[in-house]
Amino acid sequence: MTDSPDLPVSVDAADAPAFLRDQPHAIVERDGVRYTLLGTAHVSRASVEAVRAAIAGGGFDTVAVELDAQRAQALTDPDALARLDLVKVIREGKTAVFAANLALAAYQRRLAEQLGIDPGAELKAAVLDARERDLSLHLIDRDVGLTFRRAMQRLGWWGRLKVASGLMMSLFGDEEVTDEQIEGLKEGDMLEASFSEFAADSPALYETVIAERDAYMAARLREIRAQGAGTEVLAVVGAGHLQGLAKHLRESEEAPEAVRTSLEVLKKTRNIPWFKIAMSVVIVGGIGFGFWRGGFAMGADLLRQWVMFTASLAALGCLLAGGHVLSILTAAALAPLKPFRMGVPTGTFSALVEARLRKPTYADFMALRDDIQNVRGWYRNRVARTLLNFILTNFGSMAGVWIAGARIVGKVIG
Repeated sequence: MTDSPDLPVSVDAADAPAFLRDQPHAIVERDGVRYTLLGTAHVSRASVEAVRAAIAGGGFDTVAVELDAQRAQALTDPDALARLDLVKVIREGKTAVFAANLALAAYQRRLAEQLGIDPGAELKAAVLDARERDLSLHLIDRDVGLTFRRAMQRLGWWGRLKVASGLMMSLFGDEEVTDEQIEGLKEGDMLEASFSEFAADSPALYETVIAERDAYMAARLREIRAQGAGTEVLAVVGAGHLQGLAKHLRESEEAPEAVRTSLEVLKKTRNIPWFKIAMSVVIVGGIGFGFWRGGFAMGADLLRQWVMFTASLAALGCLLAGGHVLSILTAAALAPLKPFRMGVPTGTFSALVEARLRKPTYADFMALRDDIQNVRGWYRNRVARTLLNFILTNFGSMAGVWIAGARIVGKVIG
């Protein structure tokens, strides 16, 4: 079913205002709305000036920006991070998304230090100037956490491991951003640049991070008309989205609400996690088989190895993260129970204990972006150390499961 739009019209660039003619842009008229798409470079002062000139020109009643609410708040409200409830983030299972956002922040900070301009400064200028002039403001990008989760769902196990390892390198690394990445930012997209080494050989990742967001933002722009916000819309987007966004605006006939809804849905996980069940059956069954075939001595030895490897390696990970003694004991106590709580990582429990015992302060949140630039800062900052606890405890627990599982299987079939 479609919304039967009027035939969209593409306007020739020669008709563009003078202050846009030296900038990447496209102008599309559709359904009585004139959309001026201004393509920007996320690390360019010229883009900041072009955005401010476009808004100051007075020809627009509506400004749309390639941001979601979370990123807009991070750009325009320095205290937003300090109001975060870290315990709530962990309890709701959003720790991985939080880590991904930190990786993006770390990447942006390295760019800012290297180039002398904050990435996304032109998006920030668009938001602030639109508010100052009391223009209708729309944040049209999809939630970055939702984009991250959809990307992970489309990747295989190996792809997810590569992205996770790359994000960790972004978190802990302090190397300079390459010239190639900087050039990509001048023509592309911040999220694409963050995933650059993976997107090149992953069509699924490119589709989620770039192509889906083109369709999503076009749908959000078309919804502006239904909301009665205005008829002269300036859309400030990364230059890498310009072509795809203009194409969707011109050609899409599907109802914008339907497009947006379809791109916000997360694929339901399987009701029956067969792999995890199989792993639990192998471990529990192997230990049980040991008791049955080899008697108490063999069964007790297999159980001892399972507890020893899972508990000790999870505790070691927590210890390496500088965890509180009770966080370490929590990791050690709960890691052997992995087969009976398949959906909750061991690191979640140890990180919760850590966050409650060493509650982050306002200063920790405010210093977070600086502290994650070096190893010492990770251990000094309570927010970063809690996240490190989550990551290293899970790695230790995972290693323990595989090592102990392999030893159990070897004993049973040997």
